[in-house]
Amino acid sequence: MTPPQTEHRKGGRTRRAVISAVLAVTLSAGGAAAWALDRFVVPHAEITNVSEYEASQAGTTTTTTADEASADTSASAVVTDTSYTSGDTGVTISTVTTGSGDDTVTYYVADVVLDDATTLKSAFAEDTYGENITETTSAIAEDHNAIFAINGDYYGFRDTGIVIRNGVVYRDEGARQGLAFYKDGTVKVYDETTTTADQLIADGVWNTLSFGPSLLDNGEIASGIEDVEVDTNFGNHSIQGEQPRTAVGVIDENHLVFVVVDGRSPGYSAGVTMTGLAQLMKDLGATTAYNIDGGGSSTMYFNGSLVNNPLGENKERGTSDILYIAQS
Repeated sequence: MTPPQTEHRKGGRTRRAVISAVLAVTLSAGGAAAWALDRFVVPHAEITNVSEYEASQAGTTTTTTADEASADTSASAVVTDTSYTSGDTGVTISTVTTGSGDDTVTYYVADVVLDDATTLKSAFAEDTYGENITETTSAIAEDHNAIFAINGDYYGFRDTGIVIRNGVVYRDEGARQGLAFYKDGTVKVYDETTTTADQLIADGVWNTLSFGPSLLDNGEIASGIEDVEVDTNFGNHSIQGEQPRTAVGVIDENHLVFVVVDGRSPGYSAGVTMTGLAQLMKDLGATTAYNIDGGGSSTMYFNGSLVNNPLGENKERGTSDILYIAQS
């Protein structure tokens, strides 16, 4: 594992600065440029102090950040360099390297067993819901006393998709294939355009992700995944080719596998295609698997440190959200 990163909170600011520079050069002057900067760069906070907001919602069981930080440590949690066990919850991290030379691919696998489905939580950058609000995965994880975390779906880059986090609805704009985590431990791919956030809540959904595509169909590699466009807005049309990737797979109820593939770093890790990622998830025993935000955002965090090496530069890029397990 790589050592903890310093000054990791710069990731979001750096990404916004780069996008801002590109927009300034490539877009026409005047209203179009101003609109694009406002839409894709300028932070827009809709709900601040999300931890308190979620705790205030009737029927939720979300704990606040302070609650997590002061969690009872008498549960005899056991932590090693590559594993965590607390009661019936367990996380085991492994590293896999295949190929050689410029065809080398390095990826990281977290085998996760949950005592309860709601043990897997979501958190927003700066504990704030909105657009273009970013922090590194490590920063968000540390703020929530996480033992394990991966980057989420970067909901804050787009204004579509169904966003349910920790049993609370934040957005109801169905647009693509989503992934729903239910309180009973099941996880399902679904069509956002055929349902509503309220219906999903009524059905027992705890968290959703809105990115995709779905990688496996009844345990087999899904067709057409090399041609999917997640977004049609600026700068995020294509997710094809060999890329850094993050994915979540389902082994069984409350048994998940998370994978982060590093890429764009010849000799260390070239990345994988969407089909390659699907094959990898199938080989790990997943019957359902789902692609989430990748590229420089692909990050795995464990016990205070980065697990992977983003873009071969050991630097995290800001993201808008994470999935995590809090340390008990």
